[in-house]
Amino acid sequence: MIFLKKGGRDPEISWELAGPDEVDFPAYHRQFLDRVELDGRRIARITLLGGLTIKARIFIDATYEGDLMAKAGVSYRIGRESNQVYNETLNGVQVRDLHQFSHPVDPFVEPGNPASGTLPHVNPADAGPNGRGDHRIQAYCFRMCMTDSPELRIPWEKPAQFDLQEYFLASRWFKGKKNQYNELILPNDELRKFDRLEPAPHKTDTNNHGPFSSDFIGANYAWPESDYPQREHLYQQHVNYQKGLYWFLANDPSIPARYRERIGSFGLAKDEFEETGHWPSQLYIREARRMIGDYVPTENDCMHRKFCDDPVGIGSYTVDSHNCQRFLRDGRVLNDGDVQVPPAGPYGVSYRSIVPRKGECENLAVPVCCSASHIAYGSVRMEPVFMILGESAAIAADLALNDKVALQDLPYSALKPELIKAGQVLEVPEH
Repeated sequence: MIFLKKGGRDPEISWELAGPDEVDFPAYHRQFLDRVELDGRRIARITLLGGLTIKARIFIDATYEGDLMAKAGVSYRIGRESNQVYNETLNGVQVRDLHQFSHPVDPFVEPGNPASGTLPHVNPADAGPNGRGDHRIQAYCFRMCMTDSPELRIPWEKPAQFDLQEYFLASRWFKGKKNQYNELILPNDELRKFDRLEPAPHKTDTNNHGPFSSDFIGANYAWPESDYPQREHLYQQHVNYQKGLYWFLANDPSIPARYRERIGSFGLAKDEFEETGHWPSQLYIREARRMIGDYVPTENDCMHRKFCDDPVGIGSYTVDSHNCQRFLRDGRVLNDGDVQVPPAGPYGVSYRSIVPRKGECENLAVPVCCSASHIAYGSVRMEPVFMILGESAAIAADLALNDKVALQDLPYSALKPELIKAGQVLEVPEH
């Protein structure tokens, strides 16, 4: 959340960045958007479920889904562009070697019987050639805080809605002739991506890893456009899948003993997330809607083949996407979508990528569901970058209010000095 307080050049209309203990208005949590009223190209007011109405001269949509952006009529995209759209090489379908099934795994409900149908969330159609665009987005999961401390550990429990078919691919992969499950566990018996936390090494930040893991691949396509009850249903599906996964890996005899026992030595931490049954409250929304602005950062920005002239922040993370689907090819299941390619170096993120196109909503900034291609968003989508872009959006809002101009008409020559004054890093190292 970005906090503002009255101040600046005109105290009647100007706001400046503030700490949460300095604000003179309440913060409302767990509020959900109901409707948006427009006055021409401007948002006049928004109404939240429950009836709260908010009038403002400028709005910032800092949500992971971009619901305000969508209801304001701003152009956006969901899914992967083909490589041809922005002259990229890493967008669209990407069937690659990492987080991939290392040997053939049978995708059918009854092994060897195509008539029995494919297992859950396995697309029976081939994904097609690399670079082809589609509607699919990166898989979601919960980033878990686990512990192997006997004093803190809550053992894995089998969920009430357990569906064994959801985990057949894991047991079949482990049973393969070319058993490579050692890629999931280090020689010292540490599990990969069970990253130990400091100064509490008995706890972890656990993320997806390997061909079959906590990413619920193929289960999130409806999330971006769903209403709130539908999202709650999808949320609970993700909870159920991931709870079932850990119980299965820790208990099912099809899982090799070394891995099964190590997973079983972990559990939820009884002193974390106490309000939500020790389960993280936030689902990891890696990607949902993405605005289409007058500047669309692409792989070419990340690789220093293109440079914007109006940066409001710097990105630097790997050009990254988690898998987007499982599909059937030549009688085996494969994962599609994983990309992990380092950028050429830090790169600028354009001001035009956090405000709508000219001619669209004039008083809305979108620093999270910002304008970017699917594969460039995989690099931009880091929380520090979101915070940087959010701060820049707030500074731009202050200037636009004072100058009584649309956000799109705010001169970069006026914005840049204020960003530098606030400590933003805008210069990309020489290329």
